[in-house]
This record gives sequence, structure tokens and C-alpha cells, in this order.
Amino acid sequence: MAAASRPRASSSRSGSVLEEELSCPVCCEIFREPVVLKCSHSFCKACLQQFWRKRPSARECPVCRRRCSLTEPPVSLALKNVSETFLRERGLAPGMRPEVLCAPHAEPLKLFCQDDLEVLCFVCHTSRKHAGHRVCPLEEAALDLKEELKKDLGPLKKNLRFLYEAKQECEDMTVHIKGQSQRTEQRIREEFERLQQFLRCEEASRLAALRQEQEQKRQLVRRRTESVTREILSLSHAIIAVDNEIATNDALFLQNYKNTKRRAQCTVQDPEMVSGALIDVAKHLGNLKYRVWEKMLGIIQYTPVTLDPNTAYPWLSLSEDLTSVTNGGAVLKVPDNPERFDHFVFVLGSEGFAAGRHAWEVHVGDKGDWVLGVVKESISRKGKISGSPEGGFWTISHCEGEYIAMTTPRTQLALERPLETVRVQLDCDAGEVSFSNPADMTPIYTFNDCFTEKMFPFFCPGANINGNNPGPLKICPVKVAVWNSATW
Repeated sequence: MAAASRPRASSSRSGSVLEEELSCPVCCEIFREPVVLKCSHSFCKACLQQFWRKRPSARECPVCRRRCSLTEPPVSLALKNVSETFLRERGLAPGMRPEVLCAPHAEPLKLFCQDDLEVLCFVCHTSRKHAGHRVCPLEEAALDLKEELKKDLGPLKKNLRFLYEAKQECEDMTVHIKGQSQRTEQRIREEFERLQQFLRCEEASRLAALRQEQEQKRQLVRRRTESVTREILSLSHAIIAVDNEIATNDALFLQNYKNTKRRAQCTVQDPEMVSGALIDVAKHLGNLKYRVWEKMLGIIQYTPVTLDPNTAYPWLSLSEDLTSVTNGGAVLKVPDNPERFDHFVFVLGSEGFAAGRHAWEVHVGDKGDWVLGVVKESISRKGKISGSPEGGFWTISHCEGEYIAMTTPRTQLALERPLETVRVQLDCDAGEVSFSNPADMTPIYTFNDCFTEKMFPFFCPGANINGNNPGPLKICPVKVAVWNSATW
């Protein structure tokens, strides 16, 4: 390929360096009306204005991105003069492109070899190297190849658009994560405040009981103290009287001897300690934490399954405690993350099961449309889904008054009475999913299969067209009992 040089007048290294120094960083041409910013970078005035028009919110230097003032940058007269002098020496008027020359022959590059994809001068064209090659004018080749590149730009621009969309999704997800964190933090604080309030009330109640017992025991001891004090007073009077009689003359002493003897021989019962006068410390402190925890169970609800909001279809609204789901009929602004269903109003439980037996009950009420059951972890979350065991779904549904097991083909279920609550029981080891009515424990339907991966609880509150199916699916809490082996 013929090497290209810049202006006709000179192709030396010093000329190339000077040309680079006099080139605008935006258009890569020799400066035209150069302006200088405070950061010392220079640009063509028109190039800088065009750059700023494309980014009206960020008036910054195209090179170093430093913020610029709102005042128009001054024209650099020195740089303008040097640039114009440089162009005149090249035989070009200001604003014209310098003619590119063939380095070996110092001739203008006017032709293009389509076989070697090289630009040629007329001397190169006549050389043995390009003999018999397809050669066309430079302008025609540039036009054709530019059109070809424009076609190649289509997929690139499409990919760039996808990348911008992905970036926007990441930014939206960052905002969503922040909101999730704030809401979750608030919920955690509220739950702990409830527990702390319970503990504060329980502490106050037990301290009040302690103070009440203290007062009762104090009154008991006070009454005994008063009784002993009266006996002390009576006995002291008797002792004084006898001492006084002993101190009198003999005639009076003997005259009153019988009475004095009777007073000296009065009996006093030995004082006894008051029974039950001490605080029953064991009653207040014995197994204190256990008894408080046992009482705390009264304000705590436990559900064996909670819902995963990151899987919920955008129309679904979940309760704060993640135990009920409603089709609100309106799209919520949530990220389209890989775990989320995007075609059906589905949501999964937050925990999957790979072994053991698990059961939960779901209150369906009078809903006209719902689907319940389990699904395997690897089911597709995007697009249309085959809701059958072959597709990884083991479910039953209620639609238009009919109960159906979602088999292939569908199995219609005959029930004696409408269901208000459905019990779902999963036995991973036995490969069994069974449904029953917890009101009377009558079986509804049982699937038998081989489960090779985690199974997740599945919920679908159904369509809610014009508000005809607004009720929630609610996972029922279970009663928590404390088992004490010492009383077994």
C-alpha cells in the first residue's frame, strides 16, 4: 500500500508534529477560529459549540471534562495566526482540507485498488504491483465503502441501543434496590419496636407484681411488729411495777404481795417469725426468659411459606408480611429481573424444598379464579409457559366455577362443596404433591412424579378484569406450641 503523507509542501516528522499540535481534538482538522478554555485546551469555536449543544446539561471540556463557565471562551489569536500560517504554507486556504500525498512518489492519492484495498497515486497505478487490478477513482470507492460501512453500523447502533437500555435498567434497579432496602429497614424497625414494646410492657408488669408483693409482705411484717411492740410495752409495765413494789417498805410490799406475784408470773408466748413473709424470688425469676418467650408466642404469627417479591408479576401486590398476594390490575414499577415472571400473574414462595415433607394452607375465600401448587426451580420466568407437570408445574386451579387438576389433558375435579381453604402438601422424597380441604381433611387430588431439583410453592391469584376477582390469596398462619420434655 502506498504510504500517505500530509501536505504537498512537507512530509517531515517536524511537520507532522506541528500539524498534530494545530489539530482540533473534536474534528481532528487544523484549527478554525480556535478558542481556549480555562483548562488550557483549545478547540474550533464551531466544534465546541456543537459539542455543548449535544450536552446542554453538562457544559464541560471535551477532553478533560472539567466544568466550564457560562461565558463564551475567548478566541486565541496567537493560535489562529499560527494555524492560518501553517495552512498557507501548505497552499491551502483556512478551512480547506490538506491534500494527502503518496509518500514514495509525492503525488496526490486519487485512485483506489479494489483488490488490495489500497489508495494509489497515478504512478502507483502504473506499477507492476497493481497491474491488472480493479482500480476506480478515490471518490467513488470512498462513497461505496462508506455506504457499506453505514450498513455495518446498523447492527452496531442496535447493539448500542440495547446496551443503553441495559444501562438504564441497571440504573432503575439501583433505585429499586435503594427503595427495597429503605422499606425493608422500616419494616424491620417496626417489627423490633413491637417486640421491644412487648418486652417493655412485660417488664413493667413483672416489676409491678414484685412491688405489689413487696408491699403485701411489708404490711404483714408491720402488723406482726406492732403486735410484738404491744407485748413489749405490756411486759415492760409489769417489770416496772414489780420493781417498784420490791423497793417499797416491807409492810406495803407484803400487803400487795399477792397482786405483785400474779403480775410477776404472767406468761408471754415466745415470739414466732412470720411465715411467708419473704419475697417469693423464685416466682419472679424462675425461668423468667422462658416464660416471657412463651408469652411472646401470643403476639407472633408463623407462616410456613412466605412470598418472594422478586418473582412477582408486575401487576401483583404483596402484603407487608409477604403472606398474601392480590392482583391489583395496575402495573407496578419493578425491575424486569431474571427471577420475575413477565407474562402471567404468578409469584413463588421465597424458599425452595429439596427434601422432606412440607405443608401449607392457603385461604382462597370466594375468589373465582386462582391456581395453587408447586413448581420446579428451573421453570422459565419469561414468555408463555406450559402449566403442566411436563413443564414443571404440579397445580390445581379454580376457574369459572370448575376445579381442575392441571394435568395433560386437564382433569376435572368433582368436589362436594366449594373450597375456602386449600392445603398443599409436598413430599420431596416420595415425589408426591397432594391437595386437600383442611375443613374436613377430604382429599382433592394427588400428583406423583420424580423431583430432581428444588420445588417452590406457587401462587396465582388469577385475572382481575374490571375488578371481578379482587380478593387475595392468603397463606394461613400455623399455631406455634412449646413442647416441654419435662412434662411429657
